[in-house]
Amino acid sequence: MRIVVLMGGRSSEREISLKTGEAVSKALREMGHEVIEFDLTEDLACKLLEVKPDKVFIALHGPYGEDGRIQGLLDILGIPYTGTGVLGSALAMDKDITKRLLRSEGIPTPDWVCVRKGDPIPGWDSYPAVVKPADQGSSVGLSVVDSRKELEESVKELFQITEKVLIESFVEGRDMTVGVLKGKPLPVIEIRPKKGIYDYESKYTKGATDYVFLEDEDLSKELQEIALKVHRLLELKDMSRVDFRVDEEGKPYVLEVNTIPGMTELSLLPMACKKAGMDFKEMLSIILS
Repeated sequence: MRIVVLMGGRSSEREISLKTGEAVSKALREMGHEVIEFDLTEDLACKLLEVKPDKVFIALHGPYGEDGRIQGLLDILGIPYTGTGVLGSALAMDKDITKRLLRSEGIPTPDWVCVRKGDPIPGWDSYPAVVKPADQGSSVGLSVVDSRKELEESVKELFQITEKVLIESFVEGRDMTVGVLKGKPLPVIEIRPKKGIYDYESKYTKGATDYVFLEDEDLSKELQEIALKVHRLLELKDMSRVDFRVDEEGKPYVLEVNTIPGMTELSLLPMACKKAGMDFKEMLSIILS
């Protein structure tokens, strides 16, 4: 099969995307596929029409790659691709819209307000609070603040990279994540950052975070059921990863949804697949099928 791997892109997650793309390309070549690597350039449509791939493997994280824009281009060109389509990608990329949909279906998610660039910051008196961009992944720009002053400073700083910022209640508890592959939930991973918060540094610094498979069968089943419900609600396809915070009483809250999870050596979806008995290449075969 002739496969184009789209990687790099224009988002703040470019370096992670390159690592994901390199890992995917290497494995696909070893599996016998003809692999062509493309970055997100202005002449991409022309290059794709010239190459005529059987399928595009989207390894672009963040805006342009994970928000439905590249999916729309590929739909127009009539080229099949991996992952979720335009609608699901756009919905899941906007954390505010995602949370509104979750809340409408009774799926627990922390309380929040959304601030648009140019609008006044609404009153917020619950601290600590999480401040993060509404449209970035990899915990880019995420911070935990303890006062109104810190909150205002964080929001102002984030408006340099986004038009929408979320202010969210901080849930004291544990971080969990559940991957979904072709409509089937994978083993639950508990994330234990050594410095307390699972931010960009904790995600991509080797040894900065411990990952442990959850042994609590009842909680695992509950998280998997919610992850699958979210996957279907947002019209997701092929793969996704749903991130949770489980409070001290054991109640899970959905934080966000990833439609193109990372596939680096520290990435969680391949880790969960391995636990379920699939190696990296088998996982890629399933995604491509």
